[in-house]
Amino acid sequence: MKKVILKIGGMSCSACSSGLEKYLNKQDGIINASVNLVMAQAMIECEDNITMDDLSKFVHDAGFINLGDYDKANEEEVGNEKVGLIVFGILVVLVLYISMSHMIHLGSLPFLDMMKYPVNYSISLFVLASIFLFYGKDIIISGIKNLLHKMPNMDTLVTIGVLSSYVYSIFNMIMVINNDFTCVENLYFESCAVIIFFIKLGRFVDSRNKEKTKSAIKELVQITPDSALLKTKDGEKKVTLDMLKKGDILICKPGMKIAVDGVITKGDAHLDEAFLTGESVPVKKKKNDKVIAGSINHDGYLEYEALKIGKDSTISEIVRLVVEASNTKAPIQKVADTVSSYFVPGIIIIAILTFLGYILLGAGLEEALISFVTVLVVACPCALGLATPLAIVIGEGVCAKDGILVKSSEILENVSKVDTIVFDKTGTLTYGELKISEIINYSDYPDSKIIEMVAALESGSTHPIAKAFTAKKTKKLEVKDFKNLAGMGLSGKVDGNELYVGNNKILDKLKLVNPYQSDEEKLDKKANSIVYVVLNKKIIALIGIKDIVKKDAKEVVEKLHRAGKRVVMLTGDNHSTAKVIADSIGIDEVQSNVLPKEKSEVIKNYIAEGRKVMMVGDGVNDALSLAVATVGVSITGSTDIAMDSSDVILMKDNLGKILDLILISNKTITNIKQNLFWAFFYNMLMIPLAIGFFKPLGLVMNPMFGGIAMTMSSLTVVLNALRLKKVERRLENVKKTKSDEFDS
Repeated sequence: MKKVILKIGGMSCSACSSGLEKYLNKQDGIINASVNLVMAQAMIECEDNITMDDLSKFVHDAGFINLGDYDKANEEEVGNEKVGLIVFGILVVLVLYISMSHMIHLGSLPFLDMMKYPVNYSISLFVLASIFLFYGKDIIISGIKNLLHKMPNMDTLVTIGVLSSYVYSIFNMIMVINNDFTCVENLYFESCAVIIFFIKLGRFVDSRNKEKTKSAIKELVQITPDSALLKTKDGEKKVTLDMLKKGDILICKPGMKIAVDGVITKGDAHLDEAFLTGESVPVKKKKNDKVIAGSINHDGYLEYEALKIGKDSTISEIVRLVVEASNTKAPIQKVADTVSSYFVPGIIIIAILTFLGYILLGAGLEEALISFVTVLVVACPCALGLATPLAIVIGEGVCAKDGILVKSSEILENVSKVDTIVFDKTGTLTYGELKISEIINYSDYPDSKIIEMVAALESGSTHPIAKAFTAKKTKKLEVKDFKNLAGMGLSGKVDGNELYVGNNKILDKLKLVNPYQSDEEKLDKKANSIVYVVLNKKIIALIGIKDIVKKDAKEVVEKLHRAGKRVVMLTGDNHSTAKVIADSIGIDEVQSNVLPKEKSEVIKNYIAEGRKVMMVGDGVNDALSLAVATVGVSITGSTDIAMDSSDVILMKDNLGKILDLILISNKTITNIKQNLFWAFFYNMLMIPLAIGFFKPLGLVMNPMFGGIAMTMSSLTVVLNALRLKKVERRLENVKKTKSDEFDS
């Protein structure tokens, strides 16, 4: 099986995308196909023997165009579209002037006056309307093909309406040429021209606004540089990325970008990874640290080994996931797609019934035809088709820019439904490594000096506690007579002083009385491992060591509680240790001593109770829980299996991103509901008006104004969806001002 993402041309509404999707899924060799209207893409899972030519044929037979593989396809040029719109904009004004100037008492064009020169008038409008039909041939071809494939779409509605007006007008034009000048009043060539022009204009506006929604993906694609500095025997050599291979040693100087994912072999520098993590502060990188393509080197010389190139790179993987996410369908979108699949055939039936109703009630053929065409034109489901996918794509783009990678649009919707947040403890709520939490100093030495001496002694140990001290940047002091005291600690001479570091058993060895038992108990109650520091047989300090809570954990938990979320800690640690951590950050529900398999059972039980659960974790033991949760969230730096099992990856070790994710999700779903409301409201209002129900009140509509109204409805939905961009700006302001966007 293989997966292909194609760029598709010719789609204009949800009926187009859903029709193509259904057609592709019926073809032999295609396992699953998902078509995205806004991104103009089809994500296809197919058997290995299916070629690109096969896929192109399937797409063509369905009435659309395969523009090639997503990674290779160029964006459509807009220059010709603009020129076309300008030229036909001038022509549409000419058409309207010829056909309507007499209505507003403007002078007629020479030899084209409707009353004086009816034949010239009729033929001129016929020629101009025919030009517009050629301009809109893509709409007509698509409409006919989709009707033949029993997949009627918006183009089908327009095609039937426009061709009906056109043919009817030709009939009346022939009557005029045969000297029946009364028929000159029954020409509707201008409606054909205006409808096609406004549909083209609407699609151009839609496409330009859709392009704005793809900016996050485009920026990601453009992040990596075009070339790299390769280290060779003869020195440095500038090469293009396609010339690199795994294992090459590359050079990155200040101001340059990292070209490919790799690991530093020499040097250190501060790298700007804001494009990936959302964090504006540069990160210090040194030998053996991993670097990501696109990172900007601020201040150091680096040599790094190329590990992931091209499609294997982090950026390419993120682009792939974002594109795949935009091609998945949220449940709320599936509802809109289902409605659209019935909507178009329903409108055709309503239009036919309207036509027959007027005839049976004794109205003329002209009035019946006008109402028939108006219903078809005004009901085009553009707005309905754009309502959901446009908001989803913008929401995903905002997430991507904020360092939140959402793997599917269904997940973006599910986040808004979450009522229970379950946190793993170690590595998620805490840093996952031992750190100095507290120092009780009984000496005249400053704390920094005590840590400096202890770090010097601990540098000779491999015990996990040693890392809490050796991670600190301290002055390297000379150590002599180093000894490892099994079960007790360490000893040695530091700067000529006899130093002992370890647990309280060291005091027994040195025959020292412990006057600080109460302080030890206080530290113990806070879940610390206690280190005694004895200098020249005198206790100078007690140091508490523990896996400390992340600085933003308490604030995040408080905000989740204020938002009405249930917050749970789920950990394999013992209850007393877990309870201390939970109490310190405000979590009042703790499940401890839980094995990895039992973790997933806890999540399943919550879901069985009807809860929507978000699981946040980072380790191998969290993978199963992340997979079974309603939404699984892993943090960057997590194990590969945890990241693979999760639905959302936070690209920065920042729990506050969970609040951003919930905010973006809520705003996106609210926006979708608003879009769907306006789309349905528009049709509920306009279809009865087009049928003629409000004629007794003096409210009437013709095909030309129906085309304008349809364009305005789509524009309303597009502009409303683009309001989601404000969320991105708000999040940026929050970072600058540290204000509370989540609560607001």
